Amino acid sequence: MQTPAIIASRSDSAASRLRADILSGTAGPGTLLAESAVALRLGVSRVPVREALFTLEREGLVEFSPTGRAFVKELTPQDFEELFVLRLSLEPLASRLAAPRLKESAAKLEKNLAATSRAKSVQEVTRLDLEFHQMILEASGNARLLKLWRSLRGELELWLGRLHRSHQLQTQETLSETADAHEAIVNCFQTQTPAACERLMREHILGWREWLPLFQ
Repeated sequence: MQTPAIIASRSDSAASRLRADILSGTAGPGTLLAESAVALRLGVSRVPVREALFTLEREGLVEFSPTGRAFVKELTPQDFEELFVLRLSLEPLASRLAAPRLKESAAKLEKNLAATSRAKSVQEVTRLDLEFHQMILEASGNARLLKLWRSLRGELELWLGRLHRSHQLQTQETLSETADAHEAIVNCFQTQTPAACERLMREHILGWREWLPLFQ
């Protein structure tokens, strides 16, 4: 008999494995995630799979059809525009607020930057990229800004992962460009004014748009 605790544990495990498949691109946009097939593949019953799919829907990684079938979410250009506008609103402001604290110590950002420089895969670069930005939101000291940004995290990772993979195929420079851009941001926090940090972050987010044609 499966207790609620066992179901929750298996649901968390199923969600983690499905999330990894989606974010790595193993399960591409529009892939059908049939409960029975996923349950068989993961070696669990359909109940934890169903709960896992609901979790991933809340994260913006899965969507359900009118008939209740689950698919890997296909983000549209309109989705990109909405995410882009929200990043452009949240992150420059967070950088200005975080600047005094990060001028005193940017040790966490420097550690992240070092890990990015050693990254062995595009997926790892994507994860570290978003962790870098989340650290800045955390350093802002504004809990509501951070909450809003975290609500976007799943879809941001989905989009950025696809952009990174496409960019890497065409330029082979995803890692170096990400590391260079983040190094400039860290240097700005350590040497420049909060207003300068806000401007640089705005320029950095605007640069995200320049990668969009590579994805289309």
